[in-house]
Amino acid sequence: MVGWRYLYGGKRDRLLLRLALGALVVTGLGLGALVVTDGTNAIAVAVVIVGILATATLALLAMFSVFVSVSVLGVALGVCALTVVLAVTTGFQKEFRDKVLGVNAHVIVLKTQSTFAEYPDVMRTARAIDPDVVAVQPFIFAEMLVTRGKGELSGVAIKGIDPKLVRGVLDLDEHMIVGSIDTLEDRSGEPPIIMGKELAHKLKAKVGDHVTVVVPLSNLDLKHVRATAPRTKRFRVTGIFYSGFDEYDRRLMYASLRDIQELVGRGDQVMGVELKLRDPDRAQEIAVRLGKALGGAPYQVQDWYELNENLFAAQKLQKVVLVIILTLIIVVAAVNMVSALAMMVTDKTREIAILKSMGGASGNVANVFVTVGLVIGGAGTVVGVALGLVICAVMSAYGLPLDSKIYLIDRLPIEVRPIEVLLVGSITMLISMLATIVPAVAASAQRPVEGLRH
Repeated sequence: MVGWRYLYGGKRDRLLLRLALGALVVTGLGLGALVVTDGTNAIAVAVVIVGILATATLALLAMFSVFVSVSVLGVALGVCALTVVLAVTTGFQKEFRDKVLGVNAHVIVLKTQSTFAEYPDVMRTARAIDPDVVAVQPFIFAEMLVTRGKGELSGVAIKGIDPKLVRGVLDLDEHMIVGSIDTLEDRSGEPPIIMGKELAHKLKAKVGDHVTVVVPLSNLDLKHVRATAPRTKRFRVTGIFYSGFDEYDRRLMYASLRDIQELVGRGDQVMGVELKLRDPDRAQEIAVRLGKALGGAPYQVQDWYELNENLFAAQKLQKVVLVIILTLIIVVAAVNMVSALAMMVTDKTREIAILKSMGGASGNVANVFVTVGLVIGGAGTVVGVALGLVICAVMSAYGLPLDSKIYLIDRLPIEVRPIEVLLVGSITMLISMLATIVPAVAASAQRPVEGLRH
């Protein structure tokens, strides 16, 4: 009761309350504009964010003293920043994982030798290794050149896939914006091919156009030391996909496995076999078991995380560093709270002396200031989490555009996880509790006679 009295003191500034209500109305208008424009109005986003910050600041100043309001706001801004940054970094991790798993398999089997003709046997072994294996398909992956007309030329990565099995392994169907995977089974006329949206834009190609694929260095005859015309094949564009992952949209093409086998001229050979699992998180476990079942070398089994380990490790390190740096903001706010509580202890010397002379124990006096610190930390945590969630919701609805050439994705991804929000709140409350120890001990150590004398 005494701690709450020190914080609140019965203060209600009506002017500030009216201003807070006005800021809340402006925030509501901004949200309405955001809904009407389907999240595309940047001004509405700015109005909502500024409005919610102004509402929180004015409401605190209307209810509490300046030092309490400043302390709460310091904690709240740190919590808000940490909540938003965690949501963004988690969004990037989820987005990259979804993009990687959308156009890549969960486990792949490669062979260190140049020949891989026994892939049907490997596929049977892979299907039988675990009930979580949903589908298996062979593939060829090759770096080639593609041309269209006289001036359009690009280096590409072509993946030869089995049109009948690919749906079970890859989520390519979900990324098709024109055409369908079924067109790869069309054997009438020139062989079909599917390409990424950015690649189609670069080649100025659309569905129905023809492109020529060139196999690099296939014209070198080292045996007779001479050069001949390189192997080429003319394809018909039957589909365009858009994954949102710039590296894939700009370079990747899909064609029938049989057509690519004919193009590279190696007969019924593949580069590897890929698997899709019901639970991608079991990929490492199943990859290890499959490697043992195949007898190890010359087979090499890799899971999706191992294939993209550098990318995911860099994201995890970045997230940890950002959390540490932004936690320092909360620590700075806690230091500000310590100084404010120390001033309060000095200011309340007489009150402390009276409480002790009336029989109050030192522990009870310490609890008063612990309560003050925890209320400041708790209020800052609640306000900060609320601000962070609102900002995350608004930014998610707006979909801040990114340069896909730099970030590989075209929109700012935001993913709020309750466990991370709980972690932020727990860290903040722990720091707030530690910050109250020194002022509380100082208050409890005061002698009643010293306070009464002055």
